[in-house]
Amino acid sequence: MSARPYHHGGLREAMLERAQATLRDSGVDGLSLRELARDIGVSHGAPRRHFRDKGALLDALALDGFRRLGEILGEVASAESPTFAETLTDVAVAYVEFATANPALLELMFTSKHRADASVELHQAANASFDRVAALVKRGQVAGELVEGDLHQIGLLLLATLQGITSLANTEMIESTELGQLTAYSVQSLLLGLMPRDSARKPLSSPTSTDR
Repeated sequence: MSARPYHHGGLREAMLERAQATLRDSGVDGLSLRELARDIGVSHGAPRRHFRDKGALLDALALDGFRRLGEILGEVASAESPTFAETLTDVAVAYVEFATANPALLELMFTSKHRADASVELHQAANASFDRVAALVKRGQVAGELVEGDLHQIGLLLLATLQGITSLANTEMIESTELGQLTAYSVQSLLLGLMPRDSARKPLSSPTSTDR
């Protein structure tokens, strides 16, 4: 059987698409440039025009993952919703849906980002994907919906909550049908705790070594 021809640029996209499917089904250990080449019908050496080795392929997958996540969160965050709470809830649900649909990819994204040799491009894509959420949190503060405080700390609190829900879903401790309701309830509870109060409008302080 002859290898299928690819027009310029087509092979890279085909490799990434197939690699994403393999990552979902078999994890990082199941990925191989040779196997991917066979699956899409090209010579064993063809993928090296775009990926010098498996590590380069993994980096490309992580980069693409952050870009896709950023597009999803940005689109939801910019959509018109009646209230700030509804917008934040929609963003949270979108994140959890992405994370539970792509658990192996999400793990790869974060581990790749925190490698010592992670590229500047990967860091920029990762930061950009969460900048949309930070901007939304800032909007909430300006509108008086959230207590003033460190955007990074508030963002980490939100991310920790969503990662916890994702972990429960990915380990089948909760049903997929519960995800939307649990995420919405968690965001509502979080907002209740972060709501400005007449008796306590001081900005949130960052944790210190003496905090308990």
